Amino acid sequence: MAQSKKQAHLNVFIRGSGHHGGAWKHPDSDPGSDLGLDYYANLARIAERGLLDSLFMADNYSGLGRRLEPFTLLSALAALTKHIGFIATVSTTYNDPFHVARKFASLDHLSNGRAAWNIVTGHSQADADNFGKPGHPEVTKRYDIGDEFVEVAKQLWDSWEEDALVYDRKTDTTILADKVHEIRFKGNYYSVKGPLNIPRPPQGYPVLVQAGSSESGRELAAKSAEVIFTAQQTLGAAKEFYTDVKSRLIKYGRTPDQLLIMPGLGAVVADTEAEAKDLEDELNALVDTKKSLKRLSNYFTVDLSEYSLDALVPVDKSKPIGSLTNGITSRHEVVIDAARRDKMTIRQFLSRSLGGHGHITFTGSVIQVADFIETWLREGGADGFNLLPPLFPSGLETFVDKVIPELQNRGLFRTAYEGTTLRENLGLARPENSHKQLWALGREAN
Repeated sequence: MAQSKKQAHLNVFIRGSGHHGGAWKHPDSDPGSDLGLDYYANLARIAERGLLDSLFMADNYSGLGRRLEPFTLLSALAALTKHIGFIATVSTTYNDPFHVARKFASLDHLSNGRAAWNIVTGHSQADADNFGKPGHPEVTKRYDIGDEFVEVAKQLWDSWEEDALVYDRKTDTTILADKVHEIRFKGNYYSVKGPLNIPRPPQGYPVLVQAGSSESGRELAAKSAEVIFTAQQTLGAAKEFYTDVKSRLIKYGRTPDQLLIMPGLGAVVADTEAEAKDLEDELNALVDTKKSLKRLSNYFTVDLSEYSLDALVPVDKSKPIGSLTNGITSRHEVVIDAARRDKMTIRQFLSRSLGGHGHITFTGSVIQVADFIETWLREGGADGFNLLPPLFPSGLETFVDKVIPELQNRGLFRTAYEGTTLRENLGLARPENSHKQLWALGREAN
């Protein structure tokens, strides 16, 4: 295939034993180790060896899954690495802006500019129950809260001017007080005096990431995000999403290169296509089909287990999007849309769910996976991918040791990190202090 000048950005989504539903049962996995630092340190070193942009850590506040708290883990990994970035998922519904702004500023300082915030608005009523809230806000209100939350965080990061720290021994001065400012923010949901009690982060702001694909999510991404993770499962849907979101940037005074769009990709890869399919079959065989179909039936008004696995997915029996207003509605829409576009059988629908939990999956040789990535880049479906290896650490090692060199040979991936911060490696500008002129005018008036 012809080389493309556009290079891919690649993150890896770290999750337990791997992203396939049967990963924890596979003999190559060690499911009990995924609560220990050594396990994640190994994944971080593999990813850094492959020159990946960052590690992405999802999070929520309910359910029975084992989830380490992101700031604790990523701060520890920052001390063990030099280049890889760290994306922490933090909800705007079940946190306070001051607390979150302070934590991200701390992580950015400790990592020398490698922090990023995956902005989510919350998951479910179960989250609300764990925080003693009367109810999980409906989606429009959640995004309104989230929009204001992010604005408060930005103003707090900007409450310190760049040269506020001086450490002048002669004058016995560490901080120039007139360069640290109260923000006095008053909005519909938050009232925050400020300033933040830590200097402006090395990157200005941590890289702002957003993971929603709903209408509200697209607007929040166009206004504030610098990276957006999506779950489009077909190239056609990905191109439509890419064009739509990039076209929204102009009304916020932004340009298309200020936002990177990175779909999730669950790639089962081996030296040959046959070996990759054998691995996929091996993983699929470890999963209880009946339980998985029961779970997938939540998307429908019928029980999928009552259908033949070779029957087409009954997309006409899918639940109305409006019935899921307080859940992750965009994922439901993407999953059903892919089944409709690709005319999937229930077997194919199940296999994709097991391997990518709502994201695109692809099984093939090293060359085929590289071809897939190149096609999506060239056709305008993505600026890169959020990798979902089926099995850790082996799936990540295979990608790093075999797919990355193939991408490099095609000119589609870096051969060295471009800079020292995550922003530099992603090709994103460091934001200026939004209050720079205001602070200067204030000093002139005094």
